[in-house]
Amino acid sequence: MSQLNALLQDGGYVVWVLLVISVIALAIVIVKQWQFARVRPETNDGIEPALRLWRTGDRQGAIDALSDDEQFGSDIVLFAMRGRAEAGWDANGLQDEIERQGSLKLRDLRTYLPALEVIGMLSPLLGLLGTVLGMIDAFQAMELAGNEVDPATLSGGIWQALLTTAIGLVIAIPALAVFNWMDHKIQRVAANLDDAVTQVFTAAES
Repeated sequence: MSQLNALLQDGGYVVWVLLVISVIALAIVIVKQWQFARVRPETNDGIEPALRLWRTGDRQGAIDALSDDEQFGSDIVLFAMRGRAEAGWDANGLQDEIERQGSLKLRDLRTYLPALEVIGMLSPLLGLLGTVLGMIDAFQAMELAGNEVDPATLSGGIWQALLTTAIGLVIAIPALAVFNWMDHKIQRVAANLDDAVTQVFTAAES
């Protein structure tokens, strides 16, 4: 605790801001990990068997197979199958509605990710701001000291100034790494969902 207090005192208010940002980033990562573990968006254990039935021409069997499936994207694929199997939907209108519903589901997966990206990009800049302000203070102190400058005091002021940049990088690197991992994961989910819906349309037209 004493080291933390010393760190906050040496780094100034910028360290306080970075500390708050790091807590927000950690909370976002925990929430997103829980969401991904609960939803399991890349799982397609229910969709793939239904698509096999659909490709063989057993439309009702495919629809029944997805009716009680609760995995991510099953409702979109089920809607596409029902739209193709039942009258009342033209292909273009059905595709537009499927795209709308899919966009809403993917938007839910992306919740809070933009904030994590902003934190990853903003943290180094805040750290650099703290360093610049610290260097200004150090050189002002050197100017006031005149010919009686103590090199140890100057070097101490410089390392304290560089401290905020280091903290900003420590926050930014894992934040951006997690953001990119989750963003790529969502892109794979979107590609899998698009592939499943495309199979519904192409199999129905063959």
